[in-house]
Amino acid sequence: MRVAPSVLSANFLKLEEEIDKISQAGADLLHIDVMDGHFVPNLTFGPVIVEQIAKISSIPLDIHLMVERVPFFLELFAPLKPRFLGFHLEAESHIHRQISYIRSKDISPCLTLNPHTLVHELKYILPDLDMVLLMSVNPGFGGQKFIPHTIEKIKELKNLRDEFAPHCLIEVDGGVNHINAPMLVQAGADVLVAGSYVFGAKDYAEAIASLKRG
Repeated sequence: MRVAPSVLSANFLKLEEEIDKISQAGADLLHIDVMDGHFVPNLTFGPVIVEQIAKISSIPLDIHLMVERVPFFLELFAPLKPRFLGFHLEAESHIHRQISYIRSKDISPCLTLNPHTLVHELKYILPDLDMVLLMSVNPGFGGQKFIPHTIEKIKELKNLRDEFAPHCLIEVDGGVNHINAPMLVQAGADVLVAGSYVFGAKDYAEAIASLKRG
């Protein structure tokens, strides 16, 4: 089990300190939500800020693009060489083209599904992916309540993944905590994104460990 704390919930006045703390606390990835104010009703990080984060982070970046102009944003963030770079299936018509672009930059491609999007839409692109991110809240803001039907969606994706792309990781983001983590892991999740649960904890290491215990 891998844990990817979402920097969206960090204290931005102490960002370098926060990133250092979660790195030492056992985080595997640093999840970065890039929002454009169009695909979702919020604005977050541009490439200048993420570039600085990349310089100080000792753990790999997992960049999640919540944007409408996918090719434009891929070109902005690919030079930062994150471990994973992903965008939403709902935002792009030419998915294979963009996945190929990410792969050509020696970055692992990820595709994200909103809570309402059907898993079977991934069938013919799944072998080209290294990770699928299932949103367990409606994207745009941190601190939201977990959507329960995500559990069944993970199970469905796991069956599809095991048949067509055993190498592909399943990531879950939204309302993740120590209560639902065991159900997510049992259903088939490989990576848990947690924002407020980790950054809102007094002990980051214990919060991350509680998720890894599943």
